[in-house]
Amino acid sequence: MMEWLTSINNFVWGPCMLVLLFGTGLYLTVGLRFFTFRNFGRGLRHAWAGRFIRSDKGEISPFNALMTALAADIGTGNIVGVATAIFIGGPGALFWMWMTALVGMATKFCEILLAVHFREKTPAGNWVGGAMFFIKNGLGPRWMWLGSAFALFGIVACIGTGAMVQGNAIGGVLEASFSVPPFATAGVILVLSAAVLLGGVKRIAAVAGKVVPLMAVLYVFMAIIVIVMNIDQVPAVFGMVIRDAFSPAAATGGFAGATIMMAIRMGMARGIFSNEAGLGTAPMAHAAAATNSPLTQASIGMLDTFIDTIVVCSMTAFAILVTGEWTSGVQGAALTTGAFEHALPGFGAMMVGICLSLFAFTTATSWCVYGERCAIYFFGDKAQWPFRIVYCLAIPTGILTQLDLVWLIADTCNALMAIPNLIAILMLSPVIFKLVKEHEASFRAECDKDE
Repeated sequence: MMEWLTSINNFVWGPCMLVLLFGTGLYLTVGLRFFTFRNFGRGLRHAWAGRFIRSDKGEISPFNALMTALAADIGTGNIVGVATAIFIGGPGALFWMWMTALVGMATKFCEILLAVHFREKTPAGNWVGGAMFFIKNGLGPRWMWLGSAFALFGIVACIGTGAMVQGNAIGGVLEASFSVPPFATAGVILVLSAAVLLGGVKRIAAVAGKVVPLMAVLYVFMAIIVIVMNIDQVPAVFGMVIRDAFSPAAATGGFAGATIMMAIRMGMARGIFSNEAGLGTAPMAHAAAATNSPLTQASIGMLDTFIDTIVVCSMTAFAILVTGEWTSGVQGAALTTGAFEHALPGFGAMMVGICLSLFAFTTATSWCVYGERCAIYFFGDKAQWPFRIVYCLAIPTGILTQLDLVWLIADTCNALMAIPNLIAILMLSPVIFKLVKEHEASFRAECDKDE
């Protein structure tokens, strides 16, 4: 069964999926006439102004919606995924992570635009949206099976990837770094998870709005210290990243070398895994934002792809490369930990462990929003509390169990979420281009007024 599932996983995350994700982002970037680049500054200003609720259409502030999505994005992929990409694909993988993020901003912009435009308000007052809702309301009843497939894959992926795998990461890090017994970690995490998750999307967003900026700044600040301590290596490393993106990376030390295709594949795969552009997750958080303008919220939402990959992932990559640890022969979390410990002996490894635990916990709490929205799509508001309880129990369960099978199933469903989402985005792209064209003038006027 494991071999069969592995074959399916390798196929759904294979070259065809990467081409579909990257190609969709490139098509949307050009179709929007590079709107995501032209209006990047306006998106930043709206994100800052969106710290407060200014509309009765939504449950959480636009800023907290961004933080909730960022909490789900900034996770183990930023520490473990980046290290794996460099270990297998070489320094050139970072360049392809950047390219994936730049076109991925357009994909995320479009999926959030559709999610807010086609969102619904449930009888209990929940504002729900995402691929399943813009498929139902945008493509019509005959395509509802596609939305149902997305929601089904989403529930499995959320409980597996969002809860159990993240819980397992927390338990592993705390045991390895601080010798905390898994049972103790499971008990504490159960209490903390229940305190956050049982409060619903408003409490999750409120916690994310406070914790995510702090943890991201802490991690980036640490990485900057490591980079500054090795500042003389930065020009050479930057040149190596560009060179190895277009030529084979030679073997050196414990690094076995990498082909151009391996750099491209690992860079794209790890970049998408980290920023989730095209997977259809973030729109479910942004659909709950208190905003009257889908265009404004989409412009805020696209920032999380930039922050996650261009900023946070780059910090990890440069810390690994400037310290020379990428040739040590170790991979995954051990590679990132080794880089920070190399520059900050006796302190770096501990801080990576703390950051990884925080990243995993906030990822777990934010993914609960996604799974809950998928459950509401099938069963209505009555699904909220049962799902939250099951999700709370799944996190400590992940700490105490081996998750090879769970990870494989969840990771496969994660990829399968992207297929209905991307199909719907491409089919609704004329609607997207029309909405942007109609509202771009008012969006600019609103930004100018804020200035």
